Amino acid sequence: MASTFSKIKEAWHIFKSIDFNMLGKLSEKIDLPKVMASVAKLDDKQLAGLMKMLDGGGGHKKELPAIDGDFYDLSHLLNEEDRALQLKVRAFMEKEIQPIVNEYWLKAEFPFEIIPKFAELNICGVTYEGYGCPNRSFLMEGIIAMEMARVDASVATFFGVQSGLAMGSIYLLGSEEQKAEWLPGMQQLKIIGAFGLTEPEVGSGAAGGLTTTAKREGDSWILNGQKKWIGNATFADVQVIWARDLDDNEVKGFLVRKDTPGFSVEKIHDKMALRIVQNGLITLKDCRVNEADRLQHANSFKDTAKVLRMTRAGVAWEAVGCARGAYENALDYTRKRKQFGKPIASFQLIQNHLVEMLSNLTAMETMVYRLSQIQDQGLLKDEHASLAKVFCSLRTRDVVSRAREVMGGNGILLEYNVARFVADAEAIYSYEGTKEINSLIVGRAITGFSAFV
Repeated sequence: MASTFSKIKEAWHIFKSIDFNMLGKLSEKIDLPKVMASVAKLDDKQLAGLMKMLDGGGGHKKELPAIDGDFYDLSHLLNEEDRALQLKVRAFMEKEIQPIVNEYWLKAEFPFEIIPKFAELNICGVTYEGYGCPNRSFLMEGIIAMEMARVDASVATFFGVQSGLAMGSIYLLGSEEQKAEWLPGMQQLKIIGAFGLTEPEVGSGAAGGLTTTAKREGDSWILNGQKKWIGNATFADVQVIWARDLDDNEVKGFLVRKDTPGFSVEKIHDKMALRIVQNGLITLKDCRVNEADRLQHANSFKDTAKVLRMTRAGVAWEAVGCARGAYENALDYTRKRKQFGKPIASFQLIQNHLVEMLSNLTAMETMVYRLSQIQDQGLLKDEHASLAKVFCSLRTRDVVSRAREVMGGNGILLEYNVARFVADAEAIYSYEGTKEINSLIVGRAITGFSAFV
């Protein structure tokens, strides 16, 4: 009885709300008695669905989940201070870099105006102790690299060369006098550094095949040869140059100042990836360097490898950032882009691509997080860094490919912020050790056999 009364009461409220003028006009277009008869046959569930549809899905816009590539909430494992720094770097990248990045990427130019702003973050040389450096964890160094690459891998590479390869060479292998001369200015980005190892004909074979030579003459060294793909080279104040000593055939490191006679650099043009990075072709022709500018603790390629081991972990984090930026932009796009009357994010095939992307991304994130924990414990080995570089750069390729796919033709346009990640992933895949070389490093560790030539 009570249920019947409720239905009558509800019907009365509906009847009172009817606009009979509108109803009259509607009856001219449709057979109202027929429509009402059909509605009367609906059960409660069907009627509720009809009302929801007529009400536009409940009368308010559906609240969607936040877009966040950190699906396992790894950031919640950070302490309050580290989390604040992460968000500070993210805000900087989104405010200062995101609005200008496509323009500079397209022009293949570097936005020099960002350097003083970068310095204000006080994150250069983040893991080093002394010389004005913050002395934070390797985990934070990795997270910073990820946050940068999440917006732009070129800017992350510029920072990685400065803070990791260039400063790291001096910090790990320089004398105390060299550290005091260079590191404070580099930490404040008043001095820009570059790292010259790769050569036009020597990439993977750098350990034993450098063609750039060094010959000692009294208190000086004479350098001859070329270096290629050297990031920051066109505007760096100091270049860390690796050369083979003609007397003992060992690899040694030298700090070459930009105005040194015999040193010249030419910008590499027509790159399809990391276009903001100013890569240079360095030529050394009877370039004379004082013994005081030789890295005093760099006496073989094993010493060079110490720097590469430390920075290779950062490149793995950069790959994660590249993948995360592509995933988050693609997810945002699919929720806004409509086809067949609804967002394409509601389609099964699109959701499958998104989940595959997130699966790869989450696996990568958890791997590099553990990698940095190992590094902070002082237990990092070459094979640890190499495995992360192999896996993350490979999976990043898959993520950016799927991101471009769900965006259709728009995926190749810079304005949708995925095309850059697709291109830049190719450079990350190759530099700081190719997949093949890093695979052989891991293979040697797990089998006990070296497959290197």
